[in-house]
Amino acid sequence: MSDRQDGNVGGTGAAAAAEAAAPGADRRTVLKGATAVGIAGFGATYLRGFRFTSAAKAAGSSPVKLGFIEDTSGNLAVYGIQKLHAAQLAVKEINEGKTLKGAPNIGAGMMGVMGQVAKDPPVISKEGTALDVVSDGGAKGRTDLVFDEDDEILIDSGDSGIMGRELSLVAADGQSNNAIWQQLARRMIQQDKVDVLVAGFASAEREAIRPIVDQFKQLYFYTNQYEGGVADANTFCTGPVCEQQVIPTVQYMVEKFGPRCYTIAADYNFGQLTAAWTRAFIPLVGGQIIGEEFIPLSVSEFSQVIQRIQQAKPDWVMTLLVGQNHHNYYPQAAAAGLRFPMASTVNMAQGYEHKRFAPPSLANMHNAIQYQLEVPTARNRAFVKRWMAMFPDDQYIGEMAQNTYFTIHMYAKAARLAGTTDQQTVKKALELGWNIEAPEGSVFLEPGTHHCAHPIRMAVCDENHNVRFVRDWPMIQAWWLQRLGVNLVRNPEYKQYTPDEDPYFKMFGNSKKA
Repeated sequence: MSDRQDGNVGGTGAAAAAEAAAPGADRRTVLKGATAVGIAGFGATYLRGFRFTSAAKAAGSSPVKLGFIEDTSGNLAVYGIQKLHAAQLAVKEINEGKTLKGAPNIGAGMMGVMGQVAKDPPVISKEGTALDVVSDGGAKGRTDLVFDEDDEILIDSGDSGIMGRELSLVAADGQSNNAIWQQLARRMIQQDKVDVLVAGFASAEREAIRPIVDQFKQLYFYTNQYEGGVADANTFCTGPVCEQQVIPTVQYMVEKFGPRCYTIAADYNFGQLTAAWTRAFIPLVGGQIIGEEFIPLSVSEFSQVIQRIQQAKPDWVMTLLVGQNHHNYYPQAAAAGLRFPMASTVNMAQGYEHKRFAPPSLANMHNAIQYQLEVPTARNRAFVKRWMAMFPDDQYIGEMAQNTYFTIHMYAKAARLAGTTDQQTVKKALELGWNIEAPEGSVFLEPGTHHCAHPIRMAVCDENHNVRFVRDWPMIQAWWLQRLGVNLVRNPEYKQYTPDEDPYFKMFGNSKKA
């Protein structure tokens, strides 16, 4: 593919004076905004009424350049192509005068209403992208309190592009090669002079380019689910992290299946640090690690690993495998008769293995996700429909793709509020803290750590590879860096913390179950 992709799908025009309020705002939106802010006059959870500055008008009609690097070839292309399509959809919508609901300084909220409730959660079919319901959970036998959210989240921005300037996507293929990633990052920052950089699937890719980002003080968004711990004044991490996924997953698996866990993980910093999180947290809920293996990304044959798991007889297996080579573990394990319950922070939601492999390869897989295509809400169904209208041949929309989509919309909103694409000013605008209404639900960008709070759902894959969500956590903060005292607004840092640096895990890791 070409190194440069033109994001000019819609036309450009004169910048409107304000980001318009959504037409026909419903009662839920107004109540939600008023409750979160505590000021009736502020109302709905989208921003309106601000004016662009003279600096923005002086920028003229030159495009706003969004640098974008992902792997659209090589071992990680199964993720990178989805993320490229997410960027193309977001850029198209922004240039056509659309925005996601959201505003600074507002926390997320829902409205509690009484509703008829089924005994079981709905089961969503693995077939296609229509989110067909295989089972609706049975008869609605009781009345209970349920939480309602806005169905419509894509609204008119009152703008064309960003402050009347076309948003142009400058995209390149990292080819699953870290050396190429560094070359591309330098090219985009120094030659293309991009206004913002969105890049990186693997943590190793992020860490390969982050020193370059910091050298040039480049505004950078990393949109992946990852192991956590990055505290960097120039980097905003919008995907979920271990305290939002590993902790709910481990607690659920120990309670449901037992304390004995065997971990297999990719042998690079994501797998190593996510395994470290599992190892650090599991004693706090009465569990133990009985085996742990780290698998190089080049490995695609798992017979010996499977044999060692069979001999260990764990209650469940934590699989932290990454890339198309590692995905071969699942059909091989199923063929060998391995039937232990599985947990992960990556499977289904990223590589859609439940669609790509024949049942029962992913049977009894559990993942605490913030998004995957099967989330059966009205706002997500509308998002999937918009996506498939633009990319009808796509098989799946993963969590990283959805993160990329809402992140680009959030950048556009922050730049409009800043009244400029000057990177340092936009960073300050982002550090107001932002609520964004994403397909997954309400997301909040926490200003001090540059990480997001997300709604989390426990997804379970059944014998037929259909999906149901058996537990919801409406909002889990990325709290760990806060506990370590990180506040990037007051004290800029440029490092990544690890669980070994957390004295609380050392202090309580050998304690009895709480």
